[in-house]
Amino acid sequence: MKKSNKATFRFAVEKSLPVLFGYLFLGSAFGIMLYEAGYNFIWAIFISLVVYAGSGQFLLVSLLSSGAAIPTVAVMTLFINSRHMFYGLSFIEKFKKGGWRYPFMIFTLTDETYSVNTSFSTVPDKVDEPKARYLIGLFDHIYWIIGSVIGSLAGQIIPIDFTGIDFSMTALFIVIFIDLVRGQRGREKSVGFIGIICAVICLIIFGAENFLLPALVITVAVLSAARPYLSRIKEVEGNASDN
Repeated sequence: MKKSNKATFRFAVEKSLPVLFGYLFLGSAFGIMLYEAGYNFIWAIFISLVVYAGSGQFLLVSLLSSGAAIPTVAVMTLFINSRHMFYGLSFIEKFKKGGWRYPFMIFTLTDETYSVNTSFSTVPDKVDEPKARYLIGLFDHIYWIIGSVIGSLAGQIIPIDFTGIDFSMTALFIVIFIDLVRGQRGREKSVGFIGIICAVICLIIFGAENFLLPALVITVAVLSAARPYLSRIKEVEGNASDN
């Protein structure tokens, strides 16, 4: 059946709508934080255009405000957003069908866009799947840029105390984490609890300002060491579900 640009466009819009409302708010929070750090909406557009890393952008504002060295910024950004590399690996075959759009589709594969892409495995007959996935990434990117600009301009125009707005991303992560753990079985819950224990220990040892990087490194090391044990748990759960 011949593919329809109209049907493809409509499908992409419908799938990306949930991200629109989330990105307008979170993007605005980023824009407000950036303005409070002394950077206007032009910087909000530029950073959202070329970085587009969600939590990485919130981290970037904090690092810019504290005068962190470039190597520190690079390492922290790598650790915070390294999960995106695995997102891309899981969609290589599907995204390759997009031709010249392929690099951009990988670039725009954020947490939310990944969730949207995994929410469907098939598309209606008239929908061009590679183009639809490209448009979903494009729309989500535009939503984030618009949200960051709105936040930056709001911070400049509206005389409101925005203290605490930077906690919005933390709150989002907490909600997502709790929902994820509640919906998982024993093995996945164990992974989450290992992360919590490592974070708490590092918080006590290194303090609130310096615990994140050590916590990430130690969590990865512990999970790597515990991989055989976690694999056995998965096998036991799989056998139990089959029975």
